Amino acid sequence: MSKDYYKILGVDKSASKEDIKKAFRKLAHEHHPDKGGNAEKFKEASEAYSVLSDDQKRSQYDTYGSAGPSGFGGGQQYQGQSGFGGFEGFDFSGFQNGQNVDFDLGDIFGDFFGGRSSGRKAHKKGRDISIDLELSFSESIFGVEKTIRLTKNSKCKVCNGTGAEVGTGMQTCTNCGGAGKIRETKRSFFGPIVTEKICEVCDGSGEIPKHKCSTCHGSGIVKKEESFTVNIPADIDDGESVRLTGAGESLKGGNPGDLYIKIRVKKDNLFKKDGKNLITELNIKLTDAVLGAKYSLKTLDGDIELKIPEGAEFGQILRIRGKGIPISHDKRGDLLVKLNIKIPTRLSKQAKKDFEDLRGEGI
Repeated sequence: MSKDYYKILGVDKSASKEDIKKAFRKLAHEHHPDKGGNAEKFKEASEAYSVLSDDQKRSQYDTYGSAGPSGFGGGQQYQGQSGFGGFEGFDFSGFQNGQNVDFDLGDIFGDFFGGRSSGRKAHKKGRDISIDLELSFSESIFGVEKTIRLTKNSKCKVCNGTGAEVGTGMQTCTNCGGAGKIRETKRSFFGPIVTEKICEVCDGSGEIPKHKCSTCHGSGIVKKEESFTVNIPADIDDGESVRLTGAGESLKGGNPGDLYIKIRVKKDNLFKKDGKNLITELNIKLTDAVLGAKYSLKTLDGDIELKIPEGAEFGQILRIRGKGIPISHDKRGDLLVKLNIKIPTRLSKQAKKDFEDLRGEGI
């Protein structure tokens, strides 16, 4: 076997037609001479694809080590055609007697010629926009409605995005004849390749303004500040995003892009999240831990009075029901309060004596 076509394309012998096509497309993009690639490798990949993409030729190749008992034919020289440069003088002997190769190169080479193959329809969409939005810890827990203002490309309200002066209407594009596409036929060593690309004059609509809009100058797009109201859901975390469909930049003849709002949550010195619960810490005096007491405690709903039980221990958790993170419209997690007992570092003589008496009692 003079050449290992499977190795050239980087696929296994059991590769499907789709795998072979994908492998060739990748190599064609990489080595295409018109894009500064290696012409010899491009030629090899093309030769390999012409054989392995054809069931009969592939079967013969697997059996005889070539496309048939007599090989690939007469070693014809291919002279480059205009519009498909970079091939002059190359020996494309893998194509018998200069015959056209029987596979769809329009799908593969559409991008090389600045267009798309027939059968594909371009989906036009404006550019997406991404912005950061800072929330307080409380806003991230309960959710909040925010108004966002940003300057972006938007549809012209005067002409409703058509680009035509009000009252003048549209006319058929003279460049594409109303088709919205321009078809081009280019010759290659594979034979004629027909490609289609969006008409640059009418942006694919097939129509152009009779008279251009004086506000947008025919573009259908103006740059201006717009406001959007966004509802931030409850229990959103730092780094999460909210998408507003259609709030991105507009594009004439297409759909607007999307607006992605990346959430930044300010850190809170009092509260931390633990699932659907909140955790906070409370410093209490030693005597209050022993005898019990009442403390004012900050919560996200406002201050409340918290009862410290007698004999409270260091690190003990007190649970306050329903003061945590919303779970549903009528249910919330809990607030967990961790007790920190402050140990005095200086004692009066009387206080020291009292502690010594307690120690004597085994307390």
